[in-house]
Amino acid sequence: MPELRKDPILGRWIIISKERSQRPTDFVIEEFKSTGGFCPLCPGNEKTTPSEVMVLGREPGLPPNSAGWQLRVVPNKFPALVIEGELLKEGEGLYDRMNGIGAHEVVVESPGHEDRFVYLPPEQMILVFKAFKNRILDLSRDPRFLYVMVFKNYGRAAGASLEHPHSQLVALPILPRMVTSELEGTLSYYKYKDRCIYCDIIRQELQQDIRLVCQNDRFVCLTPFAPRSPFEMWILPKQHSSSYTDQSEESLERLVNIFSESMRRLDACIPNVPYNFVLHTQPLRSAPLEHYHWHFEIVPKLTSIAGFEWGSGFYINPMPPEDTCKYLREAL
Repeated sequence: MPELRKDPILGRWIIISKERSQRPTDFVIEEFKSTGGFCPLCPGNEKTTPSEVMVLGREPGLPPNSAGWQLRVVPNKFPALVIEGELLKEGEGLYDRMNGIGAHEVVVESPGHEDRFVYLPPEQMILVFKAFKNRILDLSRDPRFLYVMVFKNYGRAAGASLEHPHSQLVALPILPRMVTSELEGTLSYYKYKDRCIYCDIIRQELQQDIRLVCQNDRFVCLTPFAPRSPFEMWILPKQHSSSYTDQSEESLERLVNIFSESMRRLDACIPNVPYNFVLHTQPLRSAPLEHYHWHFEIVPKLTSIAGFEWGSGFYINPMPPEDTCKYLREAL
């Protein structure tokens, strides 16, 4: 029989449609591979992108916007929002609008066009997570911005248009609705129980050990109780922290360890699976929040959103998270 599960943070209902239950091998995945055309993100093509705003690992003596780098961050050539100008908020009757001010950047994760994020060596992957931290801190100095959304799209089904390994950041002048919903849900729980709901989730998952994929001394990876998609995973710090940018060098290294292991487990279950991951962290310039807990959400693109989902706001998931956790545990 199908089962309805409620997300304890957002109050979102998920339908676990057990009669549609599948095995990892039942999913048909379109391979995401190079088309062999021109790539603006490859070394030697730096002049075809906007000027870099950050670079890591460039060989000494080489000029900006030249080859010899390990990671680059450049403005998106076709940005969703633009950095120049004023917000100019105004109303039109009951409607509100403002100029599309923001920042949209591309993190080029590796010089290797055929590299895949999931199999980057630790010393390369840590550059990616350092770039996230450094760019959030830099963009937070602009008072127009309230939030920086960090995300990765992999595979065409997940919205990727370039094969070269990359992720993105978008600085926003407003708080995204998903963020405000999380902040409201976690604050409501905190007012009632005087505890962070994410900390309680971590404690319960460690105790029950039925949705815990893997862990190390600093982080856990789990399949959430009410997942939107088969093989959805969350990565959270064990120690309470509301801001991703508060991490130490050692913490970033441990994050890379568990992120790499979790993604390799997913790839072993469903090779080349398309996915999105998103960083959830506190708003810019916020004081530490006792009720909020930063984390990454990794959501494979294995189901489609159709009329029922759009109309109801429900997600239909054919695999219980306890089953996907079992597959992920056994994958390596």
